[in-house]
Amino acid sequence: MSSSRERICPSNRQPTMYPAKDIHVLVLAHPVQGHINPMLQFSKRLTSKGLKVTFLIPISTKKSLNLVNASSIQVEYISDGFDNVEEDKLSTKEYLEHFRLSVSQSLRNFIQKHQSCQENPAKVLIYDSFDSWALDVAIEHGMHGASFFTQSCVVSCIYYLVHQGTVKLPLEAVDGQGRVLCDPPVMSVLGLNDFPSFVADVHKYPAILDIVLGQFSNFRKAKWLLFNTFTELEEELVNWMGNQWSMMTVGPTIPSVYMDKRLEDDTGYGLSLFKPEAEACLRWLDSKPPCSTVYVSFGSLASLGEDQMEELVRGLRSMKSHFLWVVRESEEKKLPRNFLQELGLDDDKKGLVVRWSNQLQVLSHVSVGCFMTHCGWNSTLEALSLGVPMVVMPQWTDQPTNATFIVEVWKVGLRVRANERGVVTGEEIESCVNEIIEGGERGKEIRENSLGWKELAKRAIDEGGSSEKNIQEFVSNVLDLCT
Repeated sequence: MSSSRERICPSNRQPTMYPAKDIHVLVLAHPVQGHINPMLQFSKRLTSKGLKVTFLIPISTKKSLNLVNASSIQVEYISDGFDNVEEDKLSTKEYLEHFRLSVSQSLRNFIQKHQSCQENPAKVLIYDSFDSWALDVAIEHGMHGASFFTQSCVVSCIYYLVHQGTVKLPLEAVDGQGRVLCDPPVMSVLGLNDFPSFVADVHKYPAILDIVLGQFSNFRKAKWLLFNTFTELEEELVNWMGNQWSMMTVGPTIPSVYMDKRLEDDTGYGLSLFKPEAEACLRWLDSKPPCSTVYVSFGSLASLGEDQMEELVRGLRSMKSHFLWVVRESEEKKLPRNFLQELGLDDDKKGLVVRWSNQLQVLSHVSVGCFMTHCGWNSTLEALSLGVPMVVMPQWTDQPTNATFIVEVWKVGLRVRANERGVVTGEEIESCVNEIIEGGERGKEIRENSLGWKELAKRAIDEGGSSEKNIQEFVSNVLDLCT
């Protein structure tokens, strides 16, 4: 598939003044929403500092992205090799191997074409750490690589320790409380079930385990290691990892309008695999009192069982709060019969169910007092950065680890607990939401902590902040290499 090109041009910004030699970097995103968003936001920061960015997304023509105003970033779609492949007939291992082989060749072809037709071709490739093979392609073509880690430092640290053999698999508890003790000390809060699911259940996801450990197969060949977090949030881990290798925290990668407000046109992520029902969400939220609504979303990948959906409905029905619930189209069939009809159509109804939302608009709305979340890293950073307390119900991958830190380390949320059948009851859900929204003693502490982290997140990315300094240092490094 030949690449297609779209330039996202805002209408209200001044032309970017590039350096004299038009310094250019390539950014290769992994085609999952939670990976696209942070890398695109980082790219916007780079363009605001004078670099020219071409953003590469491996995607087949069968799929589509919704484009909205983002920044003066050139977006290129390159082939992921699945145009004529029946993906549902492939095992996870076969799918990932096909993706690796196809995209590495597409990337190779793009770089060769780019280098042959550009007066000043890019000398730097920023790539998602999940796609570590991209670094080898970059080096083949005389480019420097920057590995971008889209998950938290604690999760990345776990994968590094497992890759190094410091943490052995299968995991075994080494103390009476069921914890796996390892450096750095802050990780002592993690029990066996709090580790990422790929290492907690080592035999269940072998192909994905290879991917997450593979982030560290060649990472020392990368010139930069970039992490979507901020130093103050994971300070002990950042210091520990910084003693092992050179790294930079560059987050939270959230549109500037919600943070430092220094990029006037940066009002949203800009690229979406789903179409948000933004107008319906905002109109409904506008009709609700301040801090009266729980926002419920389990991200773009998590899937709940029918029993769990039924219990969630019970909890939402019985709680005093209003609710806005994102239920993807593929999940709607699990809802109890007549539930959507029961909600009604007018704006005065207790709850609203949508297939997708503009999550930042929702979380920043004055009527939202709590976020019930699966604890994906992007959702976690968004809630922390906007000061929204959380009720956490992790599902898989890095989510159990994030949930533990939300509750035990950052103290900005409550965790619902499953019963003996592995299902979280409606009563448990109602109790946790009520504790936060209705102002219990613990809920009050959580709300205060949430506002504290909001301030620290904004400070990190604002002028003079820890992440802002690192981004500027990265840009200076690139300019030194390319001039």
